[in-house]
Amino acid sequence: MRNKKNLILLVVTVVIVSFSFQDRFFEIAKQIQIYNNVYKTLNINYIDELNQGDLTSKAINNTLENLDPYTRFYNEQQVEDAKIRREGEYGGIGISSKYTKKGILIASVKEGFPADKSGLKVGDVITVVNNQKLEELEREQLSQVLKGIPGTPITLKIERGNKNLDFGLKLDKIIDNPVPFYDMINEDTGYVILTRFTVRKATDGVKDAIEALKSKGMKKLVFDLRSNPGGSLFDAVNITNLFIPTGKKVVDTRGKTRKNSRTYSTSNTPLDTEMPVVVLIDRRSASASEIVSGALQDYDRAVVMGQRSFGKGLVQRYFDLSYGTQMKATISKYYTPSGRCIQELDYANRDLKTGKVPKFSDRIINSFKTTNGRTVKDGGGVTPDIVIETADKTDETKKLLGSSAIFNFATDYVRNNAKPTLENFAFGNSDFDAFKSYLKSKDTTFTSKQEALFKKAYKSVKNNKAISSDYNKLLKQLENQKIASITTNKDILMTEIQDEILEQYFYKKGVYQYHLQNDETIKKAVEILNDTEKYQKILANGK
Repeated sequence: MRNKKNLILLVVTVVIVSFSFQDRFFEIAKQIQIYNNVYKTLNINYIDELNQGDLTSKAINNTLENLDPYTRFYNEQQVEDAKIRREGEYGGIGISSKYTKKGILIASVKEGFPADKSGLKVGDVITVVNNQKLEELEREQLSQVLKGIPGTPITLKIERGNKNLDFGLKLDKIIDNPVPFYDMINEDTGYVILTRFTVRKATDGVKDAIEALKSKGMKKLVFDLRSNPGGSLFDAVNITNLFIPTGKKVVDTRGKTRKNSRTYSTSNTPLDTEMPVVVLIDRRSASASEIVSGALQDYDRAVVMGQRSFGKGLVQRYFDLSYGTQMKATISKYYTPSGRCIQELDYANRDLKTGKVPKFSDRIINSFKTTNGRTVKDGGGVTPDIVIETADKTDETKKLLGSSAIFNFATDYVRNNAKPTLENFAFGNSDFDAFKSYLKSKDTTFTSKQEALFKKAYKSVKNNKAISSDYNKLLKQLENQKIASITTNKDILMTEIQDEILEQYFYKKGVYQYHLQNDETIKKAVEILNDTEKYQKILANGK
């Protein structure tokens, strides 16, 4: 009798699941058919010619934008750009760039590559490539004109201030090194910075750097993951493995399907499981950076220092679609060895009316234990063992950092000042005053929200010349308020300006060399490493 009841229950369950699956399949097929009908009807009847590719891309992206910012569709050209970001290799001239109406503005020059060897400078605007005027091209086309097969010759016309110059050079294989700098801070403390978890290169780069520093006598390490946006999950696991033994869980991923749920554990022989380590993170350390710092914290293997990290606890995978397109989709959440999910934003519960995404950290925060019994929490990023306090950015400071004002000021500064030695370089209070004067007299890119609204209102008034005098007085007051607001973040801005100037004088390597001796957070990391008792006490009980 019991077997008969169980059989009936099983049959009912199978039937319910079968109907549920059929309903879902029907709904998917129904929505696809509706879209196809809309597309066909538009294509046949709409009065103007349609760009089919652009229309489809926008439709797909509009569908995805209400999910999370990491689930994205890539057309054929975007697929190649995404591959370059993941793997860090391409044929080019060795610059980073910004796109303007005139063409391509050189934002930085990589040392030793064709642009550098040919004498191209930061601030140059490339207007013509191989007789093709760039002002005629769309943004996606601009991203491709300086890429190609290494060895291919190209000709450039550039604007440098009031000069027009011609250049001829050849494309080369450009490799973005995810470990662009490492060195000894003092006789027994080393420093390694990892800027991105590039596939395979990140693990090899960190391993090679540590081995090189050990050969120079390194017994303690400062490992810098600040502003590292993440990347390859496999490299996050393998880099963690450099510091902890084989067979230890690094991260769990939990998705909707068994295929997307997996435990990643260490499988290689570690480099060093005893050497004292301080890991540096900040608000822009995300994803794979949080996997590494979170795992090392959970195993009490390193002291984590800085600001609470970004809070990206989501995993993405690339899926090949038809006609060379791709989609990157969020497939799972990840959890550190103690069981923490450090995801900050709850995209599943977005307010559909306002678009606002709630934070997990605004609700119940759960506590977990490290190997030594220290308490760690979930709900938004990795919280450092030692927090370095920084002032919150004002809205005006955020606007300024999002503009080109600092870059333009630094470019003018470098053009008008003789190159100093790295040891003698200093950006002081008088220089910051000069920057504020620059914002008032020359800059046109940094506009506060209040200024923008005020200017818009003035333009909407008919015969506004009658109020122009009052308008200019009020505009001057808004300008002064804007400058006063950014001055509250003077320390942040001075560092940003200083780094931009240093990079234009001494390449990126010069920025790292300068910070090695002048960065206050690095200095505090060294102090902790030198205080063995305090270092061990932090890892033992968190005090």
